[in-house]
Amino acid sequence: MSEPPITLADIEATQAAVAPWIIETPVVRWGGREMAERVGAGTEVWLKLELMQVAGSFKPRGSLNNLLGLDAAALKRGVTGVSAGNHAIAVAYAARELGSNAKVVMPKTANPYRVARCRELGAEIVLMDDVALAFEEVKRIETEEGKTFVHPFEGRATILGTATVGLELMRQLPDLDAVVVPIGGGGLIAGIARAVKLINPDCAVYGVEPEGAQAMTKSLAAGEPQSIDAVRSIADSLGAPHAAPMSYALVREHVDEVVLVDDAALRSALALLYSERKLAAEPASAASTAALLGPLKDRLAGKRVALIVSGSNIDIESFAKHVSAGLAEGAA
Repeated sequence: MSEPPITLADIEATQAAVAPWIIETPVVRWGGREMAERVGAGTEVWLKLELMQVAGSFKPRGSLNNLLGLDAAALKRGVTGVSAGNHAIAVAYAARELGSNAKVVMPKTANPYRVARCRELGAEIVLMDDVALAFEEVKRIETEEGKTFVHPFEGRATILGTATVGLELMRQLPDLDAVVVPIGGGGLIAGIARAVKLINPDCAVYGVEPEGAQAMTKSLAAGEPQSIDAVRSIADSLGAPHAAPMSYALVREHVDEVVLVDDAALRSALALLYSERKLAAEPASAASTAALLGPLKDRLAGKRVALIVSGSNIDIESFAKHVSAGLAEGAA
């Protein structure tokens, strides 16, 4: 039996439920000289700063909502998740806050900073050789150890959590022309797009994928969820191995277009976020800025646009390396 449609009342109830453990992240107008020169002074650019969320990304919204739906016995058994970082951190945070325990599975290529953050939050960590093996291991933990699997981007509870980003944004900036959202598995944009279209159907929603991780682009072209064989992008937080049915269906229904950006564009946008707005973001967070500066520049000229800045879980050394490369490429 299919899930009932997500309503505005559902999203508002989720917002109230998770409110004790998250913050309402701010929106700020970009206002920088270089951005104005690159997109035109008539384009009004706003940033939704989910990188300032607890645990460093938007992910706790969905993780908390999943755990709030568990009974006492399930919370005692614990939860599990699979992630290159942000979702694992969020599951660890939600488990700690709600009196549960977390065992998270991460690929060995995960940023060491993110692994350390999970440990700081009390999670047990299992490292696997690649993402595919990580998904197999999390299934084993769920089956053999009885821990509840918290999906990184799929499912009603997860998408209701991400929809609260859209709810906040539309209340903070009610007259937007467009919202630009990074896409990994699709859970973030699925929730945001549903909320945005319920509140203001005339507001366009654009998704952005790295060229090296096109699971949603491939799925939309095929007409059904697809997998990719590998992730080849610096935006590892956007490296989902496949699209999934519910998030895919919401993207197909509500997202106006999905565009692609390459790693050079991500580095350049990351450098601009730092140089003009002093934001220490991870590469995935720069995807929306890269899209506005690139494939969406002309169609959003003169519009009032919000860019979702999704997370900040990155070590200083990697951040500095990407920003330095972005500044060098911009100067070339």
